Amino acid sequence: MEPLTGIRWNAVLRSCFPILTWLPRYNLTWLKMDVIAGVTVGLTTVPQALAYAEVAGLPVQYGLYSAFMGCFVYCIFGTSKDITLGPTAIMSLLCSAYIGGDPVFAVVLTLLCGVIQTGMALLRLGFLLDFISYPVIKGFTCAAAVTIGFGQVKNILGLKEIPQQFFLQVYYTFHKIPEARVGDVILGLCCLFFLIMMTLMKNSLGSAEDEAPFLDRSARGLVWGVATIRNALVVIAAAAVAYSTEVTGHHFFSLTGKTAKGLPPFHAPPLSETIANGTVITFSDIAKDLGGGLAVIPLMGVLESIAIAKAFGSKNNYRIDANQELFAIGLTNIMGSFVSAYPVTGSFGRTAVNSQTGVSTPAGGIVTGVIVLLSLAFLMPLFFFIPKASLAAVIICAVSPMVDFRVPVQLWRVKRLDLLPFLVTFLVSFWEVQYGIVGGVAVSALMLLYIMARPKVKVTDHGVAVLELDSGLNFPVTEHLSRLVYTHALHASPPRCLVLDCSHVSSVDFTVVHELTELLKQFQLTGLSLIFTGLKPSVLKVLLTADLPAFRHTDSVDEALQLLTRITHYDQQF
Repeated sequence: MEPLTGIRWNAVLRSCFPILTWLPRYNLTWLKMDVIAGVTVGLTTVPQALAYAEVAGLPVQYGLYSAFMGCFVYCIFGTSKDITLGPTAIMSLLCSAYIGGDPVFAVVLTLLCGVIQTGMALLRLGFLLDFISYPVIKGFTCAAAVTIGFGQVKNILGLKEIPQQFFLQVYYTFHKIPEARVGDVILGLCCLFFLIMMTLMKNSLGSAEDEAPFLDRSARGLVWGVATIRNALVVIAAAAVAYSTEVTGHHFFSLTGKTAKGLPPFHAPPLSETIANGTVITFSDIAKDLGGGLAVIPLMGVLESIAIAKAFGSKNNYRIDANQELFAIGLTNIMGSFVSAYPVTGSFGRTAVNSQTGVSTPAGGIVTGVIVLLSLAFLMPLFFFIPKASLAAVIICAVSPMVDFRVPVQLWRVKRLDLLPFLVTFLVSFWEVQYGIVGGVAVSALMLLYIMARPKVKVTDHGVAVLELDSGLNFPVTEHLSRLVYTHALHASPPRCLVLDCSHVSSVDFTVVHELTELLKQFQLTGLSLIFTGLKPSVLKVLLTADLPAFRHTDSVDEALQLLTRITHYDQQF
Protein backbone atom coordinates (compact mmCIF):
# COMPACT_ATOMS: atom_id res chain seq x y z
CA MET A 1 0.00 0.00 0.00
CA GLU A 2 2.87 2.35 0.85
CA PRO A 3 4.51 2.20 -2.64
CA LEU A 4 1.11 2.94 -4.24
CA THR A 5 0.73 5.99 -2.00
CA GLY A 6 4.19 7.14 -3.02
CA ILE A 7 3.35 6.73 -6.71
CA ARG A 8 0.16 8.72 -6.30
CA TRP A 9 2.00 11.48 -4.44
CA ASN A 10 4.62 11.62 -7.20
CA ALA A 11 1.87 11.84 -9.85
CA VAL A 12 0.21 14.71 -7.97
CA LEU A 13 3.51 16.60 -7.78
CA ARG A 14 4.16 16.08 -11.50
CA SER A 15 0.64 17.27 -12.29
CA CYS A 16 1.04 20.44 -10.22
CA PHE A 17 4.67 21.07 -11.23
CA PRO A 18 5.17 19.80 -14.82
CA ILE A 19 8.85 20.82 -14.63
CA LEU A 20 9.39 17.59 -12.65
CA THR A 21 8.52 15.54 -15.74
CA TRP A 22 11.51 16.76 -17.76
CA LEU A 23 14.05 18.32 -15.36
CA PRO A 24 15.45 15.00 -14.02
CA ARG A 25 16.24 13.96 -17.62
CA TYR A 26 17.75 17.30 -18.66
CA ASN A 27 21.03 17.03 -20.60
CA LEU A 28 23.61 19.10 -22.49
CA THR A 29 21.97 18.51 -25.87
CA TRP A 30 18.70 19.95 -24.59
CA LEU A 31 20.60 22.85 -23.01
CA LYS A 32 22.23 23.72 -26.33
CA MET A 33 18.90 23.70 -28.20
CA ASP A 34 17.13 25.66 -25.46
CA VAL A 35 19.81 28.37 -25.43
CA ILE A 36 19.67 28.79 -29.23
CA ALA A 37 15.88 28.95 -29.21
CA GLY A 38 15.79 31.24 -26.18
CA VAL A 39 18.19 33.75 -27.72
CA THR A 40 16.32 33.72 -31.03
CA VAL A 41 12.95 34.23 -29.36
CA GLY A 42 14.44 36.90 -27.08
CA LEU A 43 15.64 38.93 -30.05
CA THR A 44 12.11 38.68 -31.46
CA THR A 45 10.40 39.45 -28.15
CA VAL A 46 12.15 42.75 -27.33
CA PRO A 47 11.10 44.73 -30.44
CA GLN A 48 7.61 43.18 -30.44
CA ALA A 49 7.08 44.00 -26.77
CA LEU A 50 8.02 47.64 -27.41
CA ALA A 51 5.63 47.76 -30.36
CA TYR A 52 2.70 46.07 -28.60
CA ALA A 53 2.91 48.51 -25.69
CA GLU A 54 2.18 51.19 -28.29
CA VAL A 55 -0.94 49.25 -29.35
CA ALA A 56 -2.05 49.04 -25.71
CA GLY A 57 -1.63 52.80 -25.39
CA LEU A 58 1.11 52.47 -22.73
CA PRO A 59 4.72 53.71 -22.57
CA VAL A 60 6.98 51.27 -24.41
CA GLN A 61 8.74 50.00 -21.28
CA TYR A 62 5.49 48.36 -20.16
CA GLY A 63 5.80 45.96 -23.08
CA LEU A 64 9.11 44.74 -21.68
CA TYR A 65 7.72 44.69 -18.11
CA SER A 66 5.11 42.24 -19.45
CA ALA A 67 7.51 40.09 -21.44
CA PHE A 68 9.70 38.32 -18.87
CA MET A 69 7.58 37.03 -15.96
CA GLY A 70 5.77 34.46 -18.12
CA CYS A 71 9.13 33.03 -19.23
CA PHE A 72 10.03 32.01 -15.67
CA VAL A 73 6.59 31.05 -14.33
CA TYR A 74 5.64 28.98 -17.37
CA CYS A 75 8.90 27.03 -17.18
CA ILE A 76 7.72 25.59 -13.85
CA PHE A 77 3.97 25.27 -14.37
CA GLY A 78 3.45 24.97 -18.15
CA THR A 79 2.85 21.75 -20.07
CA SER A 80 3.95 22.86 -23.57
CA LYS A 81 7.61 22.97 -24.52
CA ASP A 82 7.00 25.43 -27.35
CA ILE A 83 4.68 28.18 -26.13
CA THR A 84 5.95 31.57 -24.97
CA LEU A 85 3.84 33.90 -22.83
CA GLY A 86 4.02 37.65 -23.21
CA PRO A 87 2.32 40.68 -24.75
CA THR A 88 0.49 40.03 -28.02
CA ALA A 89 -1.22 42.20 -30.60
CA ILE A 90 -4.74 41.00 -29.79
CA MET A 91 -4.33 41.23 -26.02
CA SER A 92 -2.83 44.71 -26.38
CA LEU A 93 -5.76 45.84 -28.50
CA LEU A 94 -8.27 44.45 -25.98
CA CYS A 95 -6.49 46.12 -23.07
CA SER A 96 -6.39 49.49 -24.84
CA ALA A 97 -10.20 49.53 -24.90
CA TYR A 98 -10.39 49.35 -21.09
CA ILE A 99 -7.30 50.92 -19.53
CA GLY A 100 -7.38 54.23 -21.39
CA GLY A 101 -3.58 54.47 -21.43
CA ASP A 102 -3.42 54.46 -17.61
CA PRO A 103 -0.65 52.15 -16.27
CA VAL A 104 -2.41 51.75 -12.90
CA PHE A 105 -5.56 50.49 -14.61
CA ALA A 106 -3.37 48.15 -16.68
CA VAL A 107 -1.69 46.65 -13.60
CA VAL A 108 -4.97 46.22 -11.70
CA LEU A 109 -6.46 44.56 -14.79
CA THR A 110 -3.49 42.16 -14.87
CA LEU A 111 -3.99 41.24 -11.21
CA LEU A 112 -7.73 40.66 -11.58
CA CYS A 113 -7.26 38.68 -14.81
CA GLY A 114 -4.75 36.46 -13.03
CA VAL A 115 -7.07 35.90 -10.08
CA ILE A 116 -10.00 35.06 -12.40
CA GLN A 117 -7.91 32.70 -14.55
CA THR A 118 -6.39 30.95 -11.52
CA GLY A 119 -9.83 30.59 -9.98
CA MET A 120 -11.14 29.08 -13.21
CA ALA A 121 -8.25 26.60 -13.18
CA LEU A 122 -8.85 25.55 -9.58
CA LEU A 123 -12.58 25.13 -10.28
CA ARG A 124 -11.75 23.35 -13.57
CA LEU A 125 -13.85 25.73 -15.63
CA GLY A 126 -11.78 25.42 -18.78
CA PHE A 127 -14.82 23.91 -20.52
CA LEU A 128 -16.30 27.45 -20.78
CA LEU A 129 -13.92 28.07 -23.67
CA ASP A 130 -15.81 25.42 -25.67
CA PHE A 131 -18.67 27.90 -26.07
CA ILE A 132 -16.55 30.21 -28.23
CA SER A 133 -16.82 28.74 -31.72
CA TYR A 134 -14.18 28.74 -34.44
CA PRO A 135 -16.08 31.23 -36.68
CA VAL A 136 -16.21 33.68 -33.75
CA ILE A 137 -12.49 33.27 -33.10
CA LYS A 138 -11.56 33.79 -36.74
CA GLY A 139 -13.94 36.72 -37.15
CA PHE A 140 -12.38 38.38 -34.11
CA THR A 141 -8.77 37.75 -35.12
CA CYS A 142 -9.34 39.01 -38.67
CA ALA A 143 -11.03 42.19 -37.44
CA ALA A 144 -8.37 42.69 -34.76
CA ALA A 145 -5.61 42.34 -37.35
CA VAL A 146 -7.23 44.97 -39.60
CA THR A 147 -7.82 47.29 -36.64
CA ILE A 148 -4.28 46.93 -35.29
CA GLY A 149 -2.66 47.16 -38.70
CA PHE A 150 -4.54 50.26 -39.81
CA GLY A 151 -3.99 51.80 -36.37
CA GLN A 152 -0.26 51.86 -37.15
CA VAL A 153 -0.64 53.72 -40.46
CA LYS A 154 -0.62 56.99 -38.50
CA ASN A 155 2.86 56.15 -37.19
CA ILE A 156 4.08 55.22 -40.66
CA LEU A 157 2.89 58.65 -41.82
CA GLY A 158 4.06 60.48 -38.70
CA LEU A 159 0.57 61.82 -37.91
CA LYS A 160 -0.52 62.99 -34.48
CA GLU A 161 -3.83 63.42 -32.65
CA ILE A 162 -5.61 60.54 -34.42
CA PRO A 163 -8.61 59.12 -32.45
CA GLN A 164 -8.57 55.51 -31.25
CA GLN A 165 -12.08 54.60 -32.46
CA PHE A 166 -11.64 52.70 -35.74
CA PHE A 167 -14.03 54.61 -38.01
CA LEU A 168 -12.83 57.98 -36.74
CA GLN A 169 -9.29 56.73 -37.11
CA VAL A 170 -9.87 55.90 -40.78
CA TYR A 171 -11.47 59.29 -41.44
CA TYR A 172 -8.82 61.41 -39.72
CA THR A 173 -5.90 59.38 -41.10
CA PHE A 174 -6.97 60.12 -44.68
CA HIS A 175 -7.98 63.67 -43.73
CA LYS A 176 -4.51 64.44 -42.35
CA ILE A 177 -2.42 62.79 -45.09
CA PRO A 178 -1.16 66.24 -46.23
CA GLU A 179 0.44 66.58 -42.77
CA ALA A 180 2.52 63.38 -43.22
CA ARG A 181 6.22 63.63 -42.39
CA VAL A 182 8.46 62.63 -45.26
CA GLY A 183 11.12 61.10 -43.01
CA ASP A 184 8.65 58.82 -41.24
CA VAL A 185 7.03 57.74 -44.51
CA ILE A 186 10.34 56.84 -46.16
CA LEU A 187 11.69 55.03 -43.10
CA GLY A 188 8.41 53.20 -42.47
CA LEU A 189 8.12 51.99 -46.06
CA CYS A 190 11.75 50.88 -46.08
CA CYS A 191 11.22 48.90 -42.86
CA LEU A 192 8.07 47.32 -44.28
CA PHE A 193 9.87 46.37 -47.50
CA PHE A 194 12.76 44.77 -45.60
CA LEU A 195 10.45 42.83 -43.27
CA ILE A 196 8.32 41.56 -46.16
CA MET A 197 11.40 40.46 -48.11
CA MET A 198 12.84 38.67 -45.07
CA THR A 199 9.50 36.96 -44.39
CA LEU A 200 9.22 35.75 -47.98
CA MET A 201 12.82 34.56 -47.92
CA LYS A 202 12.28 32.62 -44.70
CA ASN A 203 9.08 31.04 -46.05
CA SER A 204 10.81 30.00 -49.26
CA LEU A 205 13.69 28.43 -47.32
CA GLY A 206 11.28 26.55 -45.08
CA SER A 207 9.17 25.21 -47.94
CA ALA A 208 12.14 24.24 -50.10
CA GLU A 209 14.14 22.56 -47.36
CA ASP A 210 13.69 19.05 -48.74
CA GLU A 211 14.23 20.09 -52.34
CA ALA A 212 17.39 21.04 -54.18
CA PRO A 213 18.65 24.06 -52.27
CA PHE A 214 19.98 27.15 -53.99
CA LEU A 215 22.25 27.64 -50.94
CA ASP A 216 24.42 25.17 -49.04
CA ARG A 217 23.36 24.13 -45.54
CA SER A 218 25.50 26.68 -43.63
CA ALA A 219 24.43 29.59 -45.84
CA ARG A 220 20.83 28.45 -45.60
CA GLY A 221 21.06 28.39 -41.81
CA LEU A 222 22.59 31.88 -41.73
CA VAL A 223 19.90 33.36 -43.98
CA TRP A 224 17.16 31.61 -42.00
CA GLY A 225 18.60 32.97 -38.75
CA VAL A 226 18.82 36.53 -40.11
CA ALA A 227 15.23 36.28 -41.36
CA THR A 228 14.07 35.01 -37.97
CA ILE A 229 15.50 37.99 -36.04
CA ARG A 230 14.40 40.47 -38.72
CA ASN A 231 12.35 42.52 -36.25
CA ALA A 232 15.39 43.17 -34.06
CA LEU A 233 17.52 44.03 -37.08
CA VAL A 234 14.96 46.53 -38.38
CA VAL A 235 14.57 48.26 -35.03
CA ILE A 236 18.33 48.44 -34.44
CA ALA A 237 19.01 49.80 -37.95
CA ALA A 238 16.18 52.36 -37.71
CA ALA A 239 17.38 53.49 -34.27
CA ALA A 240 20.92 53.91 -35.62
CA VAL A 241 19.65 56.04 -38.51
CA ALA A 242 17.52 58.14 -36.18
CA TYR A 243 20.41 58.62 -33.72
CA SER A 244 22.74 59.77 -36.50
CA THR A 245 20.25 62.39 -37.64
CA GLU A 246 19.47 63.57 -34.11
CA VAL A 247 23.12 64.18 -33.17
CA THR A 248 23.53 66.31 -36.28
CA GLY A 249 20.59 68.45 -35.21
CA HIS A 250 18.06 67.17 -37.75
CA HIS A 251 14.68 65.85 -36.52
CA PHE A 252 13.41 63.79 -39.44
CA PHE A 253 11.61 61.08 -37.46
CA SER A 254 8.96 60.71 -34.73
CA LEU A 255 10.81 58.94 -31.92
CA THR A 256 9.65 56.74 -29.08
CA GLY A 257 10.92 59.34 -26.64
CA LYS A 258 11.88 59.16 -22.99
CA THR A 259 11.49 55.80 -21.28
CA ALA A 260 11.90 54.71 -17.66
CA LYS A 261 15.38 53.39 -16.90
CA GLY A 262 16.23 50.04 -15.37
CA LEU A 263 14.25 47.08 -14.10
CA PRO A 264 10.71 47.57 -12.79
CA PRO A 265 10.49 47.56 -8.99
CA PHE A 266 8.98 44.43 -7.48
CA HIS A 267 6.13 45.60 -5.25
CA ALA A 268 2.47 44.93 -4.57
CA PRO A 269 0.25 46.19 -7.41
CA PRO A 270 -1.37 49.58 -6.74
CA LEU A 271 -5.03 49.21 -5.81
CA SER A 272 -5.88 52.90 -6.05
CA GLU A 273 -4.72 55.99 -7.91
CA THR A 274 -4.51 59.71 -7.15
CA ILE A 275 -4.98 61.80 -10.28
CA ALA A 276 -3.62 65.31 -10.96
CA ASN A 277 -6.46 67.21 -9.27
CA GLY A 278 -6.04 65.21 -6.06
CA THR A 279 -9.04 62.90 -6.57
CA VAL A 280 -8.48 59.36 -5.33
CA ILE A 281 -9.74 56.58 -7.59
CA THR A 282 -10.41 53.57 -5.36
CA PHE A 283 -10.01 49.92 -6.24
CA SER A 284 -13.78 49.47 -6.54
CA ASP A 285 -13.95 52.42 -8.94
CA ILE A 286 -11.17 50.93 -11.09
CA ALA A 287 -12.92 47.53 -11.12
CA LYS A 288 -16.20 49.17 -12.18
CA ASP A 289 -14.45 51.08 -14.98
CA LEU A 290 -12.81 47.89 -16.23
CA GLY A 291 -16.32 46.37 -16.39
CA GLY A 292 -16.72 43.82 -19.16
CA GLY A 293 -12.96 43.63 -19.60
CA LEU A 294 -12.86 41.41 -16.53
CA ALA A 295 -14.80 38.80 -18.50
CA VAL A 296 -13.54 39.33 -22.06
CA ILE A 297 -9.80 39.66 -21.43
CA PRO A 298 -9.29 36.61 -19.14
CA LEU A 299 -11.32 34.38 -21.47
CA MET A 300 -9.65 35.58 -24.66
CA GLY A 301 -6.22 35.34 -23.07
CA VAL A 302 -6.80 31.73 -22.06
CA LEU A 303 -8.46 30.85 -25.36
CA GLU A 304 -5.58 32.22 -27.43
CA SER A 305 -2.92 30.54 -25.32
CA ILE A 306 -4.55 27.11 -25.07
CA ALA A 307 -5.38 27.08 -28.80
CA ILE A 308 -1.71 27.76 -29.60
CA ALA A 309 -0.49 25.15 -27.10
CA LYS A 310 -2.84 22.51 -28.54
CA ALA A 311 -1.79 23.31 -32.10
CA PHE A 312 1.93 22.91 -31.40
CA GLY A 313 1.36 19.94 -29.11
CA SER A 314 -0.40 18.16 -31.98
CA LYS A 315 2.34 19.18 -34.40
CA ASN A 316 5.17 17.95 -32.16
CA ASN A 317 3.41 14.87 -30.72
CA TYR A 318 2.75 15.72 -27.09
CA ARG A 319 -0.34 16.55 -25.06
CA ILE A 320 -1.09 19.54 -22.89
CA ASP A 321 -3.27 19.85 -19.78
CA ALA A 322 -5.78 22.66 -20.46
CA ASN A 323 -6.50 23.33 -16.77
CA GLN A 324 -2.79 23.40 -15.94
CA GLU A 325 -2.24 25.85 -18.81
CA LEU A 326 -5.05 27.96 -17.38
CA PHE A 327 -3.32 27.93 -13.99
CA ALA A 328 0.06 28.86 -15.50
CA ILE A 329 -1.40 31.84 -17.36
CA GLY A 330 -3.31 33.00 -14.28
CA LEU A 331 -0.25 32.76 -12.05
CA THR A 332 1.83 34.59 -14.66
CA ASN A 333 -0.61 37.49 -14.66
CA ILE A 334 -0.77 37.59 -10.85
CA MET A 335 3.03 37.68 -10.58
CA GLY A 336 3.23 40.08 -13.54
CA SER A 337 1.12 42.61 -11.67
CA PHE A 338 3.97 42.86 -9.12
CA VAL A 339 6.32 44.10 -11.88
CA SER A 340 3.88 46.51 -13.57
CA ALA A 341 2.93 44.18 -16.43
CA TYR A 342 -0.28 44.33 -18.43
CA PRO A 343 -2.17 41.08 -19.25
CA VAL A 344 -0.31 38.49 -21.31
CA THR A 345 -1.12 35.34 -23.20
CA GLY A 346 0.54 32.92 -25.61
CA SER A 347 2.09 34.41 -28.75
CA PHE A 348 1.60 32.43 -31.95
CA GLY A 349 4.47 34.11 -33.83
CA ARG A 350 7.06 33.73 -31.07
CA THR A 351 5.86 30.18 -30.31
CA ALA A 352 6.39 29.31 -33.99
CA VAL A 353 9.93 30.71 -33.83
CA ASN A 354 10.55 28.74 -30.63
CA SER A 355 9.37 25.51 -32.23
CA GLN A 356 11.22 26.04 -35.51
CA THR A 357 14.53 26.66 -33.76
CA GLY A 358 14.24 23.28 -32.03
CA VAL A 359 13.48 24.15 -28.41
CA SER A 360 13.59 21.01 -26.26
CA THR A 361 11.96 22.12 -22.99
CA PRO A 362 10.25 25.17 -21.46
CA ALA A 363 13.70 26.12 -20.10
CA GLY A 364 14.26 28.00 -23.35
CA GLY A 365 11.94 30.63 -21.89
CA ILE A 366 14.44 31.34 -19.12
CA VAL A 367 16.98 32.49 -21.71
CA THR A 368 14.34 34.67 -23.36
CA GLY A 369 13.42 36.18 -20.00
CA VAL A 370 17.07 36.96 -19.22
CA ILE A 371 17.46 38.77 -22.55
CA VAL A 372 14.41 40.91 -21.79
CA LEU A 373 15.76 41.71 -18.32
CA LEU A 374 19.17 42.65 -19.77
CA SER A 375 17.44 44.95 -22.25
CA LEU A 376 15.60 46.64 -19.40
CA ALA A 377 18.74 46.95 -17.31
CA PHE A 378 21.12 48.33 -19.95
CA LEU A 379 19.37 49.37 -23.16
CA MET A 380 16.47 51.55 -22.02
CA PRO A 381 18.25 54.88 -22.76
CA LEU A 382 18.83 53.71 -26.34
CA PHE A 383 15.13 53.02 -26.85
CA PHE A 384 14.61 56.79 -26.87
CA PHE A 385 15.89 56.84 -30.46
CA ILE A 386 13.67 54.05 -31.85
CA PRO A 387 11.45 55.62 -34.56
CA LYS A 388 7.74 54.94 -34.17
CA ALA A 389 7.57 54.16 -37.89
CA SER A 390 9.89 51.15 -37.43
CA LEU A 391 7.76 49.77 -34.57
CA ALA A 392 4.66 50.33 -36.71
CA ALA A 393 6.23 48.27 -39.50
CA VAL A 394 6.98 45.46 -37.03
CA ILE A 395 3.35 45.43 -35.84
CA ILE A 396 1.85 45.51 -39.35
CA CYS A 397 3.98 42.57 -40.48
CA ALA A 398 3.22 40.66 -37.26
CA VAL A 399 -0.57 40.92 -37.58
CA SER A 400 -0.94 40.62 -41.36
CA PRO A 401 -0.92 36.76 -41.34
CA MET A 402 -3.95 36.88 -39.02
CA VAL A 403 -6.10 38.16 -41.91
CA ASP A 404 -7.04 34.81 -43.48
CA PHE A 405 -9.19 35.23 -46.60
CA ARG A 406 -9.65 31.47 -46.88
CA VAL A 407 -11.87 31.28 -43.79
CA PRO A 408 -15.09 32.70 -45.33
CA VAL A 409 -14.64 30.40 -48.34
CA GLN A 410 -14.18 27.36 -46.08
CA LEU A 411 -17.21 28.29 -43.99
CA TRP A 412 -19.30 28.70 -47.16
CA ARG A 413 -18.28 25.26 -48.38
CA VAL A 414 -18.76 23.42 -45.07
CA LYS A 415 -21.75 25.13 -43.47
CA ARG A 416 -23.00 28.44 -44.81
CA LEU A 417 -24.89 29.31 -41.64
CA ASP A 418 -21.54 29.54 -39.79
CA LEU A 419 -20.82 32.66 -41.82
CA LEU A 420 -23.37 34.49 -39.67
CA PRO A 421 -21.39 34.48 -36.36
CA PHE A 422 -18.19 35.10 -38.33
CA LEU A 423 -19.60 38.19 -40.06
CA VAL A 424 -21.29 39.51 -36.90
CA THR A 425 -18.04 39.19 -34.95
CA PHE A 426 -15.96 40.65 -37.78
CA LEU A 427 -18.15 43.67 -38.47
CA VAL A 428 -19.13 44.56 -34.90
CA SER A 429 -15.47 44.34 -33.81
CA PHE A 430 -14.73 47.46 -35.85
CA TRP A 431 -17.13 49.33 -33.58
CA GLU A 432 -15.85 47.87 -30.29
CA VAL A 433 -13.71 44.73 -30.18
CA GLN A 434 -15.36 43.36 -27.03
CA TYR A 435 -18.84 43.84 -28.50
CA GLY A 436 -17.78 41.85 -31.54
CA ILE A 437 -16.83 38.88 -29.38
CA VAL A 438 -20.02 39.12 -27.32
CA GLY A 439 -22.14 39.48 -30.47
CA GLY A 440 -20.52 36.48 -32.14
CA VAL A 441 -20.92 34.30 -29.04
CA ALA A 442 -24.56 35.40 -28.70
CA VAL A 443 -25.32 34.52 -32.34
CA SER A 444 -23.58 31.14 -31.97
CA ALA A 445 -25.56 30.45 -28.80
CA LEU A 446 -28.84 31.32 -30.53
CA MET A 447 -27.96 29.00 -33.40
CA LEU A 448 -27.18 26.24 -30.94
CA LEU A 449 -30.42 26.82 -29.02
CA TYR A 450 -32.39 26.76 -32.28
CA ILE A 451 -30.89 23.37 -33.13
CA MET A 452 -31.85 22.11 -29.66
CA ALA A 453 -35.35 23.55 -29.94
CA ARG A 454 -35.94 22.25 -33.47
CA PRO A 455 -34.39 18.78 -33.72
CA LYS A 456 -34.84 16.82 -36.90
CA VAL A 457 -37.87 14.53 -36.69
CA LYS A 458 -38.49 11.77 -39.23
CA VAL A 459 -42.21 11.18 -39.81
CA THR A 460 -43.38 7.90 -41.38
CA ASP A 461 -46.82 6.36 -41.90
CA HIS A 462 -47.44 2.72 -40.95
CA GLY A 463 -51.17 3.05 -40.66
CA VAL A 464 -50.28 4.92 -37.49
CA ALA A 465 -47.94 7.91 -37.22
CA VAL A 466 -44.31 7.16 -36.30
CA LEU A 467 -42.12 10.06 -35.13
CA GLU A 468 -38.38 9.34 -34.88
CA LEU A 469 -36.44 11.93 -32.83
CA ASP A 470 -32.73 12.44 -33.51
CA SER A 471 -31.63 14.12 -30.25
CA GLY A 472 -32.37 14.59 -26.55
CA LEU A 473 -35.70 15.80 -25.25
CA ASN A 474 -35.07 19.00 -23.32
CA PHE A 475 -37.36 21.90 -22.44
CA PRO A 476 -36.78 24.02 -25.61
CA VAL A 477 -38.17 21.21 -27.78
CA THR A 478 -41.47 20.67 -25.90
CA GLU A 479 -43.60 23.09 -27.93
CA HIS A 480 -42.20 21.80 -31.23
CA LEU A 481 -42.82 18.19 -30.20
CA SER A 482 -46.40 18.92 -29.13
CA ARG A 483 -47.14 20.65 -32.42
CA LEU A 484 -45.88 17.63 -34.38
CA VAL A 485 -47.91 15.21 -32.24
CA TYR A 486 -51.11 17.20 -32.74
CA THR A 487 -50.46 17.68 -36.47
CA HIS A 488 -49.71 14.03 -37.30
CA ALA A 489 -51.92 12.23 -34.74
CA LEU A 490 -54.49 14.06 -32.60
CA HIS A 491 -55.58 16.61 -35.22
CA ALA A 492 -55.04 14.38 -38.24
CA SER A 493 -58.07 13.39 -40.30
CA PRO A 494 -59.04 10.95 -38.93
CA PRO A 495 -57.12 11.06 -35.58
CA ARG A 496 -54.78 8.12 -35.15
CA CYS A 497 -52.40 6.44 -32.77
CA LEU A 498 -48.75 7.46 -32.46
CA VAL A 499 -45.45 5.65 -32.01
CA LEU A 500 -42.67 7.87 -30.59
CA ASP A 501 -39.28 6.39 -31.50
CA CYS A 502 -36.85 7.54 -28.78
CA SER A 503 -33.88 5.34 -29.69
CA HIS A 504 -31.69 8.47 -30.14
CA VAL A 505 -32.96 10.21 -26.99
CA SER A 506 -30.43 10.11 -24.15
CA SER A 507 -32.02 12.54 -21.67
CA VAL A 508 -35.31 14.15 -20.66
CA ASP A 509 -36.10 16.93 -18.20
CA PHE A 510 -39.10 17.88 -16.03
CA THR A 511 -40.66 20.20 -18.63
CA VAL A 512 -40.69 17.38 -21.17
CA VAL A 513 -42.15 14.92 -18.65
CA HIS A 514 -44.93 17.41 -17.84
CA GLU A 515 -45.71 17.88 -21.56
CA LEU A 516 -45.74 14.11 -22.17
CA THR A 517 -48.22 13.75 -19.29
CA GLU A 518 -50.56 16.23 -20.95
CA LEU A 519 -50.21 14.53 -24.34
CA LEU A 520 -50.99 11.10 -22.88
CA LYS A 521 -54.12 12.53 -21.25
CA GLN A 522 -55.23 13.89 -24.64
CA PHE A 523 -54.71 10.48 -26.24
CA GLN A 524 -56.79 8.88 -23.46
CA LEU A 525 -59.62 11.37 -24.00
CA THR A 526 -59.74 10.58 -27.74
CA GLY A 527 -59.46 6.83 -27.23
CA LEU A 528 -56.11 6.59 -28.98
CA SER A 529 -52.72 5.21 -27.90
CA LEU A 530 -49.24 6.72 -27.64
CA ILE A 531 -46.44 4.15 -27.43
CA PHE A 532 -42.75 4.86 -26.73
CA THR A 533 -40.05 2.70 -28.31
CA GLY A 534 -36.30 2.32 -27.96
CA LEU A 535 -36.10 4.01 -24.54
CA LYS A 536 -32.64 3.93 -23.00
CA PRO A 537 -32.54 2.65 -19.40
CA SER A 538 -31.80 6.09 -17.92
CA VAL A 539 -34.73 7.69 -19.81
CA LEU A 540 -37.08 4.78 -19.04
CA LYS A 541 -36.26 5.09 -15.34
CA VAL A 542 -37.22 8.79 -15.36
CA LEU A 543 -40.51 8.16 -17.18
CA LEU A 544 -41.45 5.26 -14.89
CA THR A 545 -40.69 7.42 -11.85
CA ALA A 546 -42.93 10.16 -13.24
CA ASP A 547 -45.91 7.78 -13.19
CA LEU A 548 -47.25 8.83 -16.62
CA PRO A 549 -50.90 7.92 -17.34
CA ALA A 550 -51.44 4.96 -19.71
CA PHE A 551 -47.67 4.71 -20.27
CA ARG A 552 -46.71 1.96 -22.72
CA HIS A 553 -43.27 1.21 -24.19
CA THR A 554 -41.64 -1.42 -26.39
CA ASP A 555 -38.12 -2.16 -27.53
CA SER A 556 -38.70 -1.47 -31.24
CA VAL A 557 -41.10 0.18 -33.68
CA ASP A 558 -42.18 -3.23 -35.03
CA GLU A 559 -43.18 -4.37 -31.54
CA ALA A 560 -45.09 -1.12 -31.03
CA LEU A 561 -47.00 -1.63 -34.29
CA GLN A 562 -47.84 -5.20 -33.26
CA LEU A 563 -49.03 -3.97 -29.85
CA LEU A 564 -51.25 -1.32 -31.49
CA THR A 565 -52.72 -3.99 -33.78
CA ARG A 566 -53.64 -6.13 -30.76
CA ILE A 567 -55.10 -3.10 -28.92
CA THR A 568 -57.18 -2.11 -31.95
CA HIS A 569 -58.38 -5.70 -32.43
CA TYR A 570 -59.33 -5.91 -28.72
CA ASP A 571 -61.25 -2.58 -28.90
CA GLN A 572 -63.15 -3.78 -31.97
CA GLN A 573 -64.22 -6.96 -30.13
CA PHE A 574 -65.45 -5.13 -27.04
